[in-house]
Amino acid sequence: MQPKSKFSTYWQPLVLLILVVLPFVVTSSYLTHIMTLILLWSFVATAWAYMARFGMVSLGHGVFLGIGAYIPTMMFNYWGLTPWIGVFIGLAVAMAVAAILGYSCFRFGLLGDYFALVTLAVAEVSALTIMALRAITGGGLGYTLRSTGRLADMQFADKRSFYFIALILLLGAVYIWRRIDRSPVRLALTAIEESEIAAASLGVSVIRYKMMITLLSAALTALGGALYAQYVTYISPDTIAGVGVSLSICFKAILGGMFTVLGPFVGSAIIVLLEEYIRISFGTSFLGLSQIIFGISLLLMIIFMPKGIMGSMTEAIARRFNKVSVRQ
Repeated sequence: MQPKSKFSTYWQPLVLLILVVLPFVVTSSYLTHIMTLILLWSFVATAWAYMARFGMVSLGHGVFLGIGAYIPTMMFNYWGLTPWIGVFIGLAVAMAVAAILGYSCFRFGLLGDYFALVTLAVAEVSALTIMALRAITGGGLGYTLRSTGRLADMQFADKRSFYFIALILLLGAVYIWRRIDRSPVRLALTAIEESEIAAASLGVSVIRYKMMITLLSAALTALGGALYAQYVTYISPDTIAGVGVSLSICFKAILGGMFTVLGPFVGSAIIVLLEEYIRISFGTSFLGLSQIIFGISLLLMIIFMPKGIMGSMTEAIARRFNKVSVRQ
């Protein structure tokens, strides 16, 4: 474990330094936009991984993402409520939905595939609800944020402001990840993942700990949805809610490695860049090409690299350092 710790000591601050300096070095607004999207999706994928790495694989996080995006946007457009306040209302609603969904599943012992299927169904219901309320939400045509250009309405003249907000949120998510790892919560959730009956017999409150991580994950996901809506200024069921978005969040974390703290960032960077490359290169000529590539990649990852890119790389480097130390 020591070689791995030394390795992390060097490359993690280096990544942080590059991310802080990058917007000042890159003058292209387009590249800044792409980097902002990478940070936003990294934050959301990290929030999803909070649950998944302890065996609670949710396929319905598009629900929380959509709530966080639609509620502040609609409250601002219809009632003029500043998104600085609307964001917290969206978070509260997302946590309430997560509490109802989570407690219902955990109280009746829905685990593994059954839990995943329930969350998947809820994601689809959320998208259908948005479509059904098209007179209010815009339905499939989408919903556009009213532009004022005022800081009081969370609208910045310099798009780099959103970049740094997304970076701060991602750093906060990473910090929370490490705090969880160094607290008794990790031990409790690990014990619950291994065996709920055994954990309960040792005095671990199974529902309490599972609800804690679920509410945290839902709140951060909703926060990511709110920031995405304010940044892009256009939302729709296809881009911010539903099954497709939920699965996209999962794949970003799985590709990079949902058991490593920077795995979601690596996976998000690869997918966002690949999607943009396909969009520019092929346009509408091959609709769905990116989804086909992602599906094939996911199958290959599950078979050959179940721990993701970062997880596999970290293990390989750790083994390499161990061999060197043994030889010395």
